[in-house]
Amino acid sequence: MTATNRRDLLKAGLSTALGATLPSWFVSTARGFAPAREKLPVAAVVTVYRKNSHADVIVGKILEGFQQDGGNGPDLRLVSLYTDQVPANELSLPLAEKHGFRLAKSIDEAITLGTDQVQVAGVISIGEHGDYPFTPDTKQHQYPRRRFFDEIVATFRRCGKAVPVFNDKHLSYRWEDARVMVETAKKMNFPFLAGSSVPVAWREPPLELPRDCEIEAALTIGYGGLESYGFHALEAHQCMIERRRGGETGVASVQTVSEEEIRKAESAGLWSSELFAAALRQLPGSPQDSDKWTSKNNSAVYLMQHRDGLKSAVVMANGLARHQAFAVKLKGRAEPLATWFQLQNGPPYGHFAYLVHAIEETIHSGRSVYPIERTLLTTGILDRVMQSLAQDGKRLETPELAVSYQSTDWPFANHPQSTLALPNE
Repeated sequence: MTATNRRDLLKAGLSTALGATLPSWFVSTARGFAPAREKLPVAAVVTVYRKNSHADVIVGKILEGFQQDGGNGPDLRLVSLYTDQVPANELSLPLAEKHGFRLAKSIDEAITLGTDQVQVAGVISIGEHGDYPFTPDTKQHQYPRRRFFDEIVATFRRCGKAVPVFNDKHLSYRWEDARVMVETAKKMNFPFLAGSSVPVAWREPPLELPRDCEIEAALTIGYGGLESYGFHALEAHQCMIERRRGGETGVASVQTVSEEEIRKAESAGLWSSELFAAALRQLPGSPQDSDKWTSKNNSAVYLMQHRDGLKSAVVMANGLARHQAFAVKLKGRAEPLATWFQLQNGPPYGHFAYLVHAIEETIHSGRSVYPIERTLLTTGILDRVMQSLAQDGKRLETPELAVSYQSTDWPFANHPQSTLALPNE
C-alpha cells in the first residue's frame, strides 16, 4: 500500500469515527464526496515576478497547478496582477499573455479591475525580492509590505467591501507597522493570513506537540540571512511552542548574541546544547560535531524570555546547518523530541503548495486557518532581534510583544489530516 493510500485510509477512518469533531475543511475532503468548488477570483500584488521568486512559487501554483506542471491546483483563479518593479527578466507580461489575466497599473485597479467595486474574492500580497533599500543601522530590508497593505485597505474602504488578504513572510521590517496592520484588519473585519511556508512544510519525523503540553525548554536551528531566513526559523519555532499549556502569551525580552558570545551564552545556560544536538541529529547527514562548531560572523542566537516564564532560543547555525530543525524538552519526558522541517529546495518548491492551500482555504472559508497573531509576534521578535544585534547584543525588554493567542489545528504537509499529498523530492 502506498503512503498516499495509507493516508486516505486513515482519513476515511477518522472522518467516520470523528466526523462530529473534525473541522469541516477536513471532513468534507476526507470523505471524498465534497462537491467541486468554484475557482474564486484573486488579485496578486507583488514586488517583482521573476523565475523562482516568491511570486512565482506562490502565484505560479494558482496559474499552473500545485507542481506548476499544468496539473491539479487550488480552487482559485488569478484575474489581475500588479507588479511594483519590472526588471528585464520579469515574467508578468508573458504570463498574462498565456493565462489571460489583467496587468494592473495600480493596486486599486488590480482589486477593482478598473471599476468602483471589489471584483475579487481575495488579495495575495507578496513583498519579497526586488530592488529595495535597507535600514542604515539595523540592515533590515525595507520591502513595501505596509504600503501594499495600506493601498489594499484604501480600496476596500473606497468600495465599501473587504475580502481576505494574505501577506507573504513577516508583516513589515517595523513592529509598529505590523501592529497597525493587524489592528486594521480586525477593525475592518476581514481575514488576514500571513507568514512563512516552513510551518506547513513536511516534518521528519511528523512531530506535532500535544496541545497543552508543558514545555521546559525549546530550540530551533536555522540558517542563512539573520533577517530574511531568521524569520523562517522564528515561524518554525513559534508554530511548535504555541501549542503549550495556556497558549502563547507573548515575549518579555529579546537578545541577540553573536560570534564568541554564542558559546559564552551556552556556558551560561542561556541556550541548551542538549537540544541543539538533538535538533542536529534530525538533519540530513546528521552532523555530529556540534561541539566543534565555530560560529561565523553571520551566525547568531536569538534568546527569548516568554511572558509565561519559558526561555527558548533560535540558533542561526551558519557554517554547520543548511536546514531548519526543532527540539523540545517536555515535562515528564527524559529525552528531547525533535523534528526536521523538510523543504523542497528546487522547482517547483513544493512546500509552497501547502502555503497556497492555506491561502485557498482562508479565501473560500472566510476565516484565517491559523492565527495572524503568530506572524505579528514573529515580526515583532525579528525587529527586536535586529535592533539587539545592532546594539552589540543588548537585551531588550519588549512589553509591546504581549501578544496572546491560541493555536489552531491546520495540518502541515505530512500530517495525517492533510488533504494535499505531493512528492517532497
